[in-house]
Amino acid sequence: MLYSAPMHDSHHRAEQDSLKLANSHYENFPVASVLLPMRLRRAIGVIYAFARNADDFADEGDLPPEQRLALLDGYRKQLDRIAAGETPEEPLFIAVAAIIREHALPIQLFHDLLDAFSQDVVKKRYENLGELMDYCRRSANPIGRLLLHLYKETDERNLAYSDAICSSLQIINFLQDVAIDYKKDRIYIPQDDLRKFRISEQQIANGDAGGNWWMLMQFEIERTRRLLQAGAPLGLVLKGRIGLEMRSIIAGGETILRKLHRSHGDMFNHRPVLRPWDWAYILYRAVRAK
Repeated sequence: MLYSAPMHDSHHRAEQDSLKLANSHYENFPVASVLLPMRLRRAIGVIYAFARNADDFADEGDLPPEQRLALLDGYRKQLDRIAAGETPEEPLFIAVAAIIREHALPIQLFHDLLDAFSQDVVKKRYENLGELMDYCRRSANPIGRLLLHLYKETDERNLAYSDAICSSLQIINFLQDVAIDYKKDRIYIPQDDLRKFRISEQQIANGDAGGNWWMLMQFEIERTRRLLQAGAPLGLVLKGRIGLEMRSIIAGGETILRKLHRSHGDMFNHRPVLRPWDWAYILYRAVRAK
């Protein structure tokens, strides 16, 4: 039987540190947003801190691949301790164990995230959309599914909506970060799309938005917008503050896509970010949505 143990001071400090870490990685989309019910912010902060910490193992610094993979394996061992009912060794995992018990979260979703981050260490190109979507299934969709478990809204329809939203947001991030990812020797635009529009890796390396680049980006933007719209009904299915939060996230993704479209996909010189006035419009859209 799952239960929530009393929260000791060390557990509370671990969770507070996790929330600070999650918010320090904030960029385009809210983390533990003020729109969410207070009772859920702690758990959401822990989930995002776990994801960002593990993602940094794959992305940040100058460690060789084998050390990055070893760090991620260390996280797997901590999850295994939790699954076995043992006490974790690290403060972050004390917090992870607490929210898993309190909210009956599937531990496999945490493992899926680690699998995706490990893949980032060794896989730098994606042949087609199917390969990319399989990556998104593990890199992004688990976050949405964990949130739905927190909300107690995990019917199959909602899970499908959430997967569409999370995968589209992941791809939106790839589209706005083409230049940044290339510096890490990663290209997330499918290789068959690059060939279709006759875009070479050298053009990406040069930051060249000429030639067929806009045609390629228009194709990627529209396909991603359709995916985001496929999940958009979730913003109306979820009620109250969590629905408002979801509609804000969806509107944020739409705004980034519009900015990409407006610049003809030239994220090399006009990387889209959300400004304060964008957030005001996003909140207006979220409140007015029916």
